Amino acid sequence: MKKKILIIEDDKDLAAVTADMLGSYGYEVKTAAGCEEAFECLTHEQFQLLLMDINLPDGTGFTVCRELRKVSRVPVIFASARTGEDDKIKGLDMGGDDYLAKPYSLRELLARVNALIRRTYGAEEERRVYTFGAVKVDTSLRTVERAGAEVKLALREFDLLAYLCAHPNQALSKEKLLHEVWGAFSEAETATVAVHIRWLREKLEEDPANPRFIRTVWGVGYQLEGVEQSAT
Repeated sequence: MKKKILIIEDDKDLAAVTADMLGSYGYEVKTAAGCEEAFECLTHEQFQLLLMDINLPDGTGFTVCRELRKVSRVPVIFASARTGEDDKIKGLDMGGDDYLAKPYSLRELLARVNALIRRTYGAEEERRVYTFGAVKVDTSLRTVERAGAEVKLALREFDLLAYLCAHPNQALSKEKLLHEVWGAFSEAETATVAVHIRWLREKLEEDPANPRFIRTVWGVGYQLEGVEQSAT
């Protein structure tokens, strides 16, 4: 599955060139020109890495990183013309994982992005297939089958199911699921998680009113049981 990168950079030409380069190496890239746009992106999507400038039209990359670290550990690379030692230390103290001085070469940027992705998520992921009962979930192909028949899931339904599959037999709170699936700054409420769980049960459980696999953990949230995993 492609890793998604958010570039927070007000220089549109630089953002476009960087996005094209990273895209050519298999990353899915989105750009934001300032803090407000960045928070909007983070509210609605999950990213595996952020590349951000410090000086932005409506604030600083430091502010974005500080707020992000309250809810997420997604890797952050600062890329800035502010190359003083104090700025570098502040960026790392704020929760940044790397600091790249402008102007930088695209080759060096790619090397740092690849290294940070490997450190955080491991080597190239194998294709993961999960099964529970008559259900088969292929997270790479984003397909779901039940008893051999394709099951159509909406985007968030699949993302929620995939997260549950990757964390089997774990009691996951509604708040945790909301942050991980809907986004660090999502304005959705925990009731949204409950609604999506109900929809998944209706599509995947033999008896949705008495679920065998997508179980409620009272006082906590939900957990997926009986999952088997294989890699191809």
